[in-house]
Amino acid sequence: MTDRKCVGCGEIKDRNQMIKITKDHKANTLVINGKSDTFGRSAYLCYNKSCIENAFKKNKLQKILKTPVSEELKGKIINEL
Repeated sequence: MTDRKCVGCGEIKDRNQMIKITKDHKANTLVINGKSDTFGRSAYLCYNKSCIENAFKKNKLQKILKTPVSEELKGKIINEL
């Protein structure tokens, strides 16, 4: 099953239609739309600015990834749109 839930809106979509943010287990860094072989904790967001804003608003992304998430990353994700 390739459906994933958006952190921002909670909608379930095919993972190929979403932005994937992964905390790389080895390097302890956050990767946007990395390779599928990147091992670590992942979160998904719709290609939608309001979903991205909502995920950062209440630190939802930070809680799911269990790591601090910078505002700089937010800018990079918005650039993915």
